[in-house]
Amino acid sequence: MATPSQEWIPMFQADQKVVPKSVWGRFARSRWVMVWFTQLLYYGTAWLQYNGRQALLFDLDTRRFFLGPLVFYPQDFIYLTGLLIIAALSLFLFTAVAGRVWCGYACPQTVYTEIFMWFERKIEGDRNERLRRAAGPWTAERSSRTLAKNAVWIAFAAFTGFTFVGYFTPIRELTHELITFSIQPWELFWIGFYSLATFGNAGFMREQVCKYMCPYARFQSAMFDKDTLLVTYDEQRGEPRGSRSRKAELIPNKLGACVDCNLCVQVCPTGIDIRKGLQYECIGCAACVDVCDQVMDKMGYARGLVRYSTQNSVQQGWSASQMLRRAFRPRVLVYTAVVWILIAAMAMAIVARDDLRVDVVRDRTVNYRLVENGQIENVYRLNLMNASEYSLQVKTSLLDEHTDLQVVDGQALVLNPTESRWVVVHVQADPDSIHAGSNPITFRIESARLDQDRSLSETVEHIDEPAVFLAPR
Repeated sequence: MATPSQEWIPMFQADQKVVPKSVWGRFARSRWVMVWFTQLLYYGTAWLQYNGRQALLFDLDTRRFFLGPLVFYPQDFIYLTGLLIIAALSLFLFTAVAGRVWCGYACPQTVYTEIFMWFERKIEGDRNERLRRAAGPWTAERSSRTLAKNAVWIAFAAFTGFTFVGYFTPIRELTHELITFSIQPWELFWIGFYSLATFGNAGFMREQVCKYMCPYARFQSAMFDKDTLLVTYDEQRGEPRGSRSRKAELIPNKLGACVDCNLCVQVCPTGIDIRKGLQYECIGCAACVDVCDQVMDKMGYARGLVRYSTQNSVQQGWSASQMLRRAFRPRVLVYTAVVWILIAAMAMAIVARDDLRVDVVRDRTVNYRLVENGQIENVYRLNLMNASEYSLQVKTSLLDEHTDLQVVDGQALVLNPTESRWVVVHVQADPDSIHAGSNPITFRIESARLDQDRSLSETVEHIDEPAVFLAPR
């Protein structure tokens, strides 16, 4: 009896490495415009100065966040919440109108992958040359090119990580620390961490980040509808596909406009075939649109076999004007209105906010104490924060309704621009004129702006902060 043969059947197929072919066209130019814009903004903003300090700085040591003339403290967390809500709704708006346009043109993963692939093409050549070299043995030329490519990648990633940390430590100080080898361990750690993330994500993981790590790829289809502008293959015009000479006509050969050159797959950064329909891996970069238009030009066919279009437009044969009119549908108008209302509300809140911030904290070491003159005294710590670019004169007192209590050390003090200071305040009361136990009180902190000549402005603002005065029972 014959022994049955055994065959190993793998249950998992590893992903094939995607090696995109370079392409140039109107959408590739738009993508590089965004690359230059975002990188000039990222690398340049860190070096901008305002009023003798870094214009954009998240100073975690002093818990102050500088944005041009604005100074934010942890108490201003509500503004960060508003900014995140606006960013999320803006993403929903852009997705409803034009699909994954953010992913295709402005996402950091796309931008840095584009930069790293440019380095790669300059050093190792375009797709065919790299594939040919990768299929052969390791020669001196291949090794030197690989080492040169990785060296450039590491240098660029290190500069990116250095700039990132420069938004949390003043970048000029960070540069001096780096040159003098006095950089702090945590700063060095975060430079290395962000550099490694950039090097790994843009150099090696690339499409894996978009396909498996990015959550947006998983839920973005829930924000699409039949009027969302997407990269689309015109199946009615393109099928049946097939190769042919440039002189061949479409009708006699009974072929569609697609010549089945497979270039749309070769230029795709995630390695998908757009002719198979919408797929979650598509980032909307339109590289396939550029290369398909070039093929159509060579064949003498009309452009637009692969194009930005909507499902309704393709199915019903709409013109560009009809398609664009549907962009202003109720869903989009609601998103737009909500985003602009939130932007306006946030801007008004920032403009109307007080220059002085105050936190009142009772001294927790002792509830109350008796002083020499027989008075009951409570001690408070006031955190005074100047959120402006000019000096403030600050004076602490109690509201007039608290006639039985007095602030012993409420003399005026000066807060320098963007300064944060803890101030100890003693409040005393006559034991015979105050209730036993807990007594609610209200501090009034008045502030006035000091001009450059140290003269007081006429405008006096005040903040009222509640507290509790404790007396023995």
